Amino acid sequence: MTEVLSQEEIDQLLTAINAGEAEPEAFRPVADTRKIKIYDFKRPDKFSKDQIRTVSIMHESFARLTTTSLSAQLRSMVHVHVASVDQLTYEEFIRSIPTPTTLAIINMDPLKGNAILEIDPAITFSIIDRLFGGTGEGTKSQHELTDIEQSVMEGIVVRILGNMREAWAQVIDLRPRLGQIDTNPQFAQIVAPTEMVVLVTLETKVGDVEGMMNFCIPYLTIEPIIGKLSAQFWYSSVRRNTTAENLNLLKDKLATVDVNVVAEIGKIQIPVRDVLSLRIGDIIQLYSVRVGDPFSLSVGNKRKFLCRPGVIGKKMAVQVIKKTAEFNQNEFEEFSPEGGDLL
Repeated sequence: MTEVLSQEEIDQLLTAINAGEAEPEAFRPVADTRKIKIYDFKRPDKFSKDQIRTVSIMHESFARLTTTSLSAQLRSMVHVHVASVDQLTYEEFIRSIPTPTTLAIINMDPLKGNAILEIDPAITFSIIDRLFGGTGEGTKSQHELTDIEQSVMEGIVVRILGNMREAWAQVIDLRPRLGQIDTNPQFAQIVAPTEMVVLVTLETKVGDVEGMMNFCIPYLTIEPIIGKLSAQFWYSSVRRNTTAENLNLLKDKLATVDVNVVAEIGKIQIPVRDVLSLRIGDIIQLYSVRVGDPFSLSVGNKRKFLCRPGVIGKKMAVQVIKKTAEFNQNEFEEFSPEGGDLL
């Protein structure tokens, strides 16, 4: 708290300054240490930090899916990961990309408007070279895509859009469609130059060739779902899907898994020398099991059922009687093998 000087102290201070006993610089006020944040009203922030973080999480999933799909299609090591997520004006985005480049205009149905997927020329020609049977080194000369090259890139973009739909599924059932591919950024005016966009920059590596992929989404396009771009909505949606669809899907997958089922007569420990001396016709006495006792039926490594031995036709079989949890020690000892038919 600032101390207030009395009139007598003020007079003494002025006298000291006039007499040259103290320098006026010594009594300068303490500088204001508060941090001032510059705000540009020409380009106001449209996205909160939480929304930017959610967009980053969504596209990290998109990057993993794209890494897998492109690696399989190109039969080469492909690595894609999110480098940054920023908000800027559309004009700044257009000025930041090279000419010529690969610009895919994407319809963001059911959202209104379009987005842009820009692929660095080095990555574009590396992909094309790889698909045409080359080593994936691409070409150093920058030129506009030929009709054949453009057709090849359309197939690549369509595959990438499938990954995008899956990555956005937690927020909206997005159905992105490729509109057209341009090479000159000046011809790709999807919104006004001063409109704010969110730019997802993806570092991409195909073999030894490195470059960038940029996904530009206008604020006007993403505005209807801006409320869903929060960490709380994202994680609650993931949890909800896990307990419903994914759980049923997991059960269906597990139902087709093969497991070993073993009917065990009993156990006994004997020395290795006795095992080595066993011959056909030898009898091993199981001390803990009596004639007529049910067998133990194990699923995997877990003892689950009690069963009775028998035959079906010319094949040996067992009949499941009860779950082991329904038996206690007395029931196991008093169980009679004549309680049911063989299956």
